[in-house]
Amino acid sequence: MNNKTQKLELTWIGKDNQPKLEPRILIEDPEKSYGNKNNENMLIFGDNLLALKALEQDFAGEIKCACIDPPYNTGNAFEHYDDGLEHSIWLSLMKPRIEIIHKLLRDDGTLWITIDDTEAHYLKILCDEVFGRGNFVANIVWQSKDTPGNNAIAIAQTHNHILVFKKGALFRPNLLARNEKQLANYVNPDNDPRGPWACRTSYSCRA
Repeated sequence: MNNKTQKLELTWIGKDNQPKLEPRILIEDPEKSYGNKNNENMLIFGDNLLALKALEQDFAGEIKCACIDPPYNTGNAFEHYDDGLEHSIWLSLMKPRIEIIHKLLRDDGTLWITIDDTEAHYLKILCDEVFGRGNFVANIVWQSKDTPGNNAIAIAQTHNHILVFKKGALFRPNLLARNEKQLANYVNPDNDPRGPWACRTSYSCRA
């Protein structure tokens, strides 16, 4: 086997059987239009894969930030969508959407995906394949439940994830300057030439 053709990837049944999407055209519904006609805001109603395909024609390489909230595939039944798909079907639904979003992003753009433990780690590998593993920015874990989950069979799942990927090396985070209240929490007890570094509440700074 030629080692040059080998690559690390996530495989599943049906991965290579992706739908062939033809270019789509967005049609305005004047009765539902609102506000300034000259702005660039759009609310698109319809299948999100077809909507993304329609956007690709005019906005490829133009989007600074994309945020998606896909079905978590938890097995629950909801009114508007099936959240209990077979694992390989769920991955097959996600793959073309991630690929089109990647095409839509600017060179300094980012994708943010909300997800839970059910599919988070498989989705991470899928995004690694589309964006490149080196373009993974962070897995932001946030507390999604206030209750401790004492009735959990094993370990209570009280968190969700936000997977963040960048299009490429041009991405730079928009850092916020510390305000006066935050600056007051930092001290320089050893006169470090690099400036204040230690939080006042840290053990090493206590009198």
